[in-house]
Amino acid sequence: MSKPPPSCHCVVVDAFYNLSSSPQYVFLLRSLSHSHYSESFGIRVSTIPLCLLLVFSAMSCSVRVKRMASNQSVHEVFNSFDTLSEILLLLPPEETYKLILVSKRWLQIISSPFFRHAYLTKWKPSFHLIGFFICNTSYVGKKHVERVRRPRSESSMPLLSTSSLGDEFENCGVLKKLGYYIDSSNGVLLCGRHPKAYYLWDPTTKKQHKIPRHRVHFEEVVMSLITEDCPVQGFSYKVVRGECVSYAAQSSKVRVETYSSKTTTWSYSELTCHEVISLTPWTAGRVIKGVVYWYATGGKVAIYDTNDEEKRINVIKLPKTFNYDEQVLGESSDGCLQYGWSNKSVMEIWKLEKKVSDVLEWTIQFKLNFKAMWRMNPVESARFSTRTKETQLLAFFNQNSDTVFIRCDSQIFVCDTKTQRVEEVHYQGRGSSFVWDYCKVLPYFQLSWPSSSSSLLEEGNM
Repeated sequence: MSKPPPSCHCVVVDAFYNLSSSPQYVFLLRSLSHSHYSESFGIRVSTIPLCLLLVFSAMSCSVRVKRMASNQSVHEVFNSFDTLSEILLLLPPEETYKLILVSKRWLQIISSPFFRHAYLTKWKPSFHLIGFFICNTSYVGKKHVERVRRPRSESSMPLLSTSSLGDEFENCGVLKKLGYYIDSSNGVLLCGRHPKAYYLWDPTTKKQHKIPRHRVHFEEVVMSLITEDCPVQGFSYKVVRGECVSYAAQSSKVRVETYSSKTTTWSYSELTCHEVISLTPWTAGRVIKGVVYWYATGGKVAIYDTNDEEKRINVIKLPKTFNYDEQVLGESSDGCLQYGWSNKSVMEIWKLEKKVSDVLEWTIQFKLNFKAMWRMNPVESARFSTRTKETQLLAFFNQNSDTVFIRCDSQIFVCDTKTQRVEEVHYQGRGSSFVWDYCKVLPYFQLSWPSSSSSLLEEGNM
């Protein structure tokens, strides 16, 4: 084996030579440093040092990858979808994301449904906060005589941006065309003007899709968006509409209409409950693994499994709930439903877990006293005069059990529930111009995952 000519990139490989007992991998990675090989693999020269470091480290610690590549040449390894996928699966998310710049082939591999599904199964997905949507339900639903007319000076879907991507959304003016915010899932927005039209918008490609007109009219509804990413069929979604009727009707049935991108049609069904049920209209529900959680009157939460063929909807009593409390739903880090409530003095977080015989029970996770919390954060307390202002729970992080958003006046903070330390969230927008007590503030997250240039809402899925 002849030694390739020295180059600046070979220094990176030489530094890690002693980490591997197999010179074959060193030769493989050295070869990438030559213009001949980098051109044949379509690899950008500027990304070679990063490529060498990460891939070499992954190959050095994986017995399986070593066996796969032991009998392959340089060309065979870097042209093999399976071998490259196995190597890239070993790298942490923050490094894998950078490798989409190496070449078009690597971008295609990392963005493929098969790799994305395998990677997100192995590594916990991370989310990037885009901003906070301000939702005033006084402008949507209800009868015309009860509905409040939105001032022209106020945006229908205001966003308090916390990122450059959020700033871009605000500046391009697309949010003004989509109506009101309804729900979001993995960055895909569901919005519209009830009951005329509903839209899905993909922020990655700036494309929107108008959902076909529903068949059944509901005067008051609650809606949720479900997105799925199958390694075979790719991206798909469902839009679920549940009718909200008065509790005085004493009904144990809920009429539901579901649109599926797979069938491109709306399907109607009547769900049966074991007791009288009345869903709360225009409230922020939660979707976890295809199961929809909606607020119901009487301090309860309704549970509807969209994959269940029995067409049932169940309800469970929420712990310690009062009309004047702030309430939020979320997903814990282990995939369970989280419920949080707060009043002027305390905040509690609960988790819904299956116990013996699959019985669902609430388990308290922690209780936090706001005054004690601010005493542990004297700088922030003095700066924002928190002693004279009410603090309340705002929202959960996505798939996170240790951190929540709280609000004090128009300031938003991140609160670590273990250390009780808070940090201000800086946002762009006229937060002080809203009557916060009459609005729902919902964080908008995007899945931190590289995607190809093709839209999630491809023609075949529309």
